[in-house]
Amino acid sequence: MNDFRRSIALVISLAAVATLAGCGGFDSAGSGRAAEAPAYRVGDRWVYHGQDGFRLLTTWEATHTIASVGADGIVERVTVKGPSIDLARVEQWPVPGRVKIGAVYENETRRFVTPLDRYRFPLAAGATWSQFVDNFDESTKATGQINNYVHVDGWETVVTPAGTFDTIAMHVVIWLDDETFWRFPTQCNYSLWYAPAVRGIVREIKRATYQEKGGDMDSGARIPTQNTFIELVSFTPGA
Repeated sequence: MNDFRRSIALVISLAAVATLAGCGGFDSAGSGRAAEAPAYRVGDRWVYHGQDGFRLLTTWEATHTIASVGADGIVERVTVKGPSIDLARVEQWPVPGRVKIGAVYENETRRFVTPLDRYRFPLAAGATWSQFVDNFDESTKATGQINNYVHVDGWETVVTPAGTFDTIAMHVVIWLDDETFWRFPTQCNYSLWYAPAVRGIVREIKRATYQEKGGDMDSGARIPTQNTFIELVSFTPGA
């Protein structure tokens, strides 16, 4: 669990930096060895095992499959199945790393006015970017704006059920658009490990919290909403 402890320490510091990132001037391309944009193939398939919860765990298996690749972009189909979950959704990417339709938090479907930069290839250590992105959330039927901040950490070796991979680690801080009269927006602190060998993520650690209004803002008390661990189980390349 060293990855987990390291990720939590880093996202705490990144959250403070990301508060300022939306003001501009924080974008950086990074330097050194980089992960180039992948060349997806129709039929590329990633199978993940996921779990979420604090005392009682919810588990599932998610299958991501590239359905089409063309001049108008890339379509990925996602199915998620488990004892208490059974759903399907579709993502659309104009180019690798950019999301026109897709999820940022769980399995919601968001339509972005301007594509979300999930990854800015080539990915090199030290790269950072921040976006304020308008979107329509199909699950809530509401429009809003999220803030997405990403820092590329560096190269690490990661062992998963699918094998051992040379990965580049990223830390992501997202402020969702779910503020209400009684609570502040959800803050997501995520750690991701991208492996060029499989053209995708091989591990994710996802933590999210929110803070209620009307209390002591200096107390730092936050309500946890997400405690997710996801790992790659298998990758099958397309034709």
